Amino acid sequence: MRGIPGRKLLIGLLGIFVAAVVPAIVLPTLVCGNSGIELSDLGPVTPFALTDERGLVFTEEGFRGHPTIVNFVFTRCDTICPVTSARMEQLQHKLSDRKAESIKLVSISVDPGYDTPPRLAVYAERFHARPEKWRFLTGDTEKVRSLVEGPFMNSMMAEGLTPSGAPQISHNGYFVLVDADLVIRGVYDSNDIHKLDELMHHARYLARMSRGYKFGGG
Repeated sequence: MRGIPGRKLLIGLLGIFVAAVVPAIVLPTLVCGNSGIELSDLGPVTPFALTDERGLVFTEEGFRGHPTIVNFVFTRCDTICPVTSARMEQLQHKLSDRKAESIKLVSISVDPGYDTPPRLAVYAERFHARPEKWRFLTGDTEKVRSLVEGPFMNSMMAEGLTPSGAPQISHNGYFVLVDADLVIRGVYDSNDIHKLDELMHHARYLARMSRGYKFGGG
């Protein structure tokens, strides 16, 4: 038998390597890249113009180009709000790596008549909010109500006072995920640790799909 020339042998071994190894690497990558995540379409965020804790105008364009996690609080709340704000602070920490840089957080006051920008600024400082990552919004009561009770499907109904004398406002503790095109893609129970993990997973997925971002509107 004649020996196989070295060059042909090398080419043959390379072909075997490509046929056997490359699919094992490429196919999982393709599968991961197309993760099969299917998010809900719960409607668009409608146009609005509110004010953030720095006294600057924040419009719906502040949601464009990047994923945003939204929740609802008020500074006099002594029940659910400190808990949900602490969880938002945790999200701020867990979503601060380079790959999650474009994921932003927004807290909307459901007591806008009382929650002026200076009061929101003090509240933001309490939870170590970084303005490049997390904003707090207030404004005209009816404009806020239109946004909260409209596309965000929450409540601003006042139901008397708590034992401490703070207003009792029947808003829920859910977090809302908005995509780069201002479409609401999911609602997540902040009391469920598994739902919070799912929220972060979905937000990271949307961040990978986004092409760029500008936070704050304009």
